[in-house]
Amino acid sequence: MLHRKSVTGDGPGPAGASNGGLVRRLGWVDLLLIGIGVIVGGGIFIVTGTAAAQFAGPAITLSFLLAALGCALAGLCYAELAAALPVQGGAYGYCYVTLGEIFAWFVGWFLIVEYLCAASYIAVGWSGYVTALFATFGAHLPSVLTTPALSTVEGKIEAGASINLPAIFVVLAAFAIARRGIGVSSVVNNVLVAAKLVVLLLFILAGAFYVNPTNWTPFIPANTGAFGHFGWSGVLRGAVVVFVVFLGFDAVSTLAQETRDPQRNVPRGILAAIAVCTLLYIAVSLVMTGLVTYTALDVANPLSVATRAAGGRLNWLTPLIEIVAMSGLASVLLVLLTALSRIYLAMAQDGLLPAVLARIHPRFHAPDRAMLLAALAIATLAGLFPVSLLVQLVSLGTLLVFIAICVGVLVLRRRHADLPRPFRVAFGPLVPSLGIMVFAYMLVGVPAETWRLFAVWATTGLIIYLTFGMRKARRVRRESPSGEASI
Repeated sequence: MLHRKSVTGDGPGPAGASNGGLVRRLGWVDLLLIGIGVIVGGGIFIVTGTAAAQFAGPAITLSFLLAALGCALAGLCYAELAAALPVQGGAYGYCYVTLGEIFAWFVGWFLIVEYLCAASYIAVGWSGYVTALFATFGAHLPSVLTTPALSTVEGKIEAGASINLPAIFVVLAAFAIARRGIGVSSVVNNVLVAAKLVVLLLFILAGAFYVNPTNWTPFIPANTGAFGHFGWSGVLRGAVVVFVVFLGFDAVSTLAQETRDPQRNVPRGILAAIAVCTLLYIAVSLVMTGLVTYTALDVANPLSVATRAAGGRLNWLTPLIEIVAMSGLASVLLVLLTALSRIYLAMAQDGLLPAVLARIHPRFHAPDRAMLLAALAIATLAGLFPVSLLVQLVSLGTLLVFIAICVGVLVLRRRHADLPRPFRVAFGPLVPSLGIMVFAYMLVGVPAETWRLFAVWATTGLIIYLTFGMRKARRVRRESPSGEASI
């Protein structure tokens, strides 16, 4: 259970070289755009307005700064591990080297539920935008084909006779693109990210001319008497809420085996994506709360509400925002599907999951069977479950993974102090230790019901590991010439 992989991993390999069937095609700019593609998704189009209206008011910009600080702590730790350890699987691979097999298994298992639920939630959100877009043009899709089979009524799950077909469609479309390899996926993602950035920059630049400064007064609304409802506690609560919009940057680390010079380019891609998205979120939130009073932003389309508040002068921008919101969700789904398949691949090559998931397509150089399993699982969840049931486990699993990453940095520094690190987190153990405390504090606010659901998932994972993964991984190590699992 406590077996650790060698710190040498499989080596970074020369630029463009084949790597166990995968091909190194990505540079740090590609990783930056992939990071932006997964971070700038539904969050900036939805969560921003809700957090401003319910918790922080115009001070939502401060909430973004706090959330970005937490993500920066995790991002710095990811960057050091990515620079020091040439292994695949992202957080899963890093924990296999630093903490041991059992911890790596649970990190991989938690990443699976994070990506599965996040991708399914994105697909359901995309379906909602498509349904609304059809309705705008007078074409109303039948509700039996656009609503999930399961729903929650007063906290109870009820079954119906419907299915969310648009959500299933977008997942299968993403699979068709992603299975053609990281080269095609990267090009499609870059186009979608470019469209998002152009429209968001238009919103910032055009909207700035119509900002009403009185909407920023007071910048931090007075607390209502309840913790988290405005005031400084509201800024803190808003930070916990908008924290989810930064999730996904860790997907960049799962592509190390398809990156040229990953020990330099992966850290650059992670940190640059967090920095760019933080500046973008702050600028968007400032303009949004300047165009309309924050109390009007508790809607599913806050940016559209903000543009309409300009008195018709920004009406030309509203349809562009709605269309780009759809493309933004699609790019997030594409990256999450790609990252999830790489986690399946890494765990299968180590023997912790069935070997069939380790197959690399000889033409497309992509783990097509792992990707097919990921797509089918995501499509099933998206087609059957509502958003309220899908989003509960995402943040909890991510916070636990981030804690493991911070602990991994401390362990690696103690056990392998002389290991070459092209990137090293400054201030010694302060940054990872601070990260552990921040994420542990956030865990305190997780509802008890979410913990119970998560306990079921963790128990299921433990049973699979004890009955299959542990024995198979040991056999794979024995059959490997180096005594290490195949990477």
